[in-house]
Amino acid sequence: MQISARNQLVGKIRSISPGAVNTEVDVELEGGQTITSVITKASAERLQLLAGMKVYVIIKASNVMIGVD
Repeated sequence: MQISARNQLVGKIRSISPGAVNTEVDVELEGGQTITSVITKASAERLQLLAGMKVYVIIKASNVMIGVD
């Protein structure tokens, strides 16, 4: 798989929470951090996602915001 996005993280699916339209996927990264992705239910089914499965978290955003108090 080759893609243009530079922000690619490797991890394993920790949990999958399907909803009526979207599915929430928690991925544990190699450093122990967890990142959550919300994808369509159809995409989750097409990818045949399972807990414990190795996946790539690919982040492609036009802007990333940071806030402070």
